[in-house]
Amino acid sequence: MSKPIALAADHGGYALKEEVKKHLDELGIAYKDFGTHSEASVDYPDMALPACDAVVSGECDKALLFCGTGVGISMSANKVKGIRACCCSDAFSAEYTRRHNDANALCMGGRVVGPGLACQLVDLFLNTEYEGGRHDGRIAKLMAIENR
Repeated sequence: MSKPIALAADHGGYALKEEVKKHLDELGIAYKDFGTHSEASVDYPDMALPACDAVVSGECDKALLFCGTGVGISMSANKVKGIRACCCSDAFSAEYTRRHNDANALCMGGRVVGPGLACQLVDLFLNTEYEGGRHDGRIAKLMAIENR
């Protein structure tokens, strides 16, 4: 990966984001941390937006986003045109959201997913390629919804 990975979390996902950062450091994967930088309360839409904007602009390759459940930040991320975010807490979903949906943002819940599993899901997400082919038409239809 030549571009960094965008990271963002609210207070509920802060600790898990910090664990994932350690994992990325161990692997030598570059990232840009858009915050939050503490467990002080912040709103997940405010945290998701700059990280997702960095993916859409091409500054970052993909995003890893965290909140308490992963759901709120994934809803926020999916409001950003060009983002295909998936909230995952299992390996199959993390792999196949890349293979079939060409997801560019992985969302996880700090109160749902432990650090070990989170790092496994990150590895699957970052190392799985989009299959294309029969999925291209579906992705085009999905992205066309943004232009309604």
